[in-house]
Amino acid sequence: MTDTPDLSPVKDGVIDFDALPSIDAVERTTDQRRAPRFDGDVSELPDRACWALQHLLSRRYVSKDNHSELWAWVTRYRTELTVRLSELDMRLCISDDHDIAYVEQADYESQWRRRLLRRETLNTYDSILALHLAKLMRAAARDENVLISRDEIHELFAGVNNDTDRDTASFDKRIDNAIERLTDIEMLARNREDEDSFTISPVVNAIMTASMITELQQQFEQLKRAANGTLDDSGDTDLSERLSDDVDAHG
Repeated sequence: MTDTPDLSPVKDGVIDFDALPSIDAVERTTDQRRAPRFDGDVSELPDRACWALQHLLSRRYVSKDNHSELWAWVTRYRTELTVRLSELDMRLCISDDHDIAYVEQADYESQWRRRLLRRETLNTYDSILALHLAKLMRAAARDENVLISRDEIHELFAGVNNDTDRDTASFDKRIDNAIERLTDIEMLARNREDEDSFTISPVVNAIMTASMITELQQQFEQLKRAANGTLDDSGDTDLSERLSDDVDAHG
């Protein structure tokens, strides 16, 4: 009679941990048995990975604090998601320091490539405000919610000498427009209790790298020192172009 090998993880009362199935193996087996989500579903990824991918493409970012379940899926399937996004010329950016995940468009030269993420258009005032918000976030503690009022935002522009906006009302309106723009792209979040109070989103730290802040600050100082003091709203200055190149939007 042929002896059957003993494959039990328990031998002589001692557990052989190496013989136990890994969590990854169990998850792969479970994923392989998943039911189709719809008629014709041939997805290779688990449902949760598919849903995480959908949210990454439709949201400006996913955060651990605001989207805890999505965040868990993104981090669990980050390798698979990175592959899928690369096929669309996109990068999965995960900031473990700030618990933020977002997608950015990759750039390279080809007549066949297509930009699937719409690029945000930020004018000079938008860029100046984003620069100041990034510096405030970097000066704050890691888990600190940074609040800023509308009046405090206006004070950030006190050093801007703009010959175009000698009219105070016009100058203030441009700043308010910048506030609305950065609220639209979720760098600022309006507080429900006070519409003139905002929380700076941690995504600012993820998008605005230290080198970018330094470069933008240098260009901002050059603008302030310009002999003619002109800081128009055309959106064609290096300051606004540099930031616009790094901020992608989701439709």
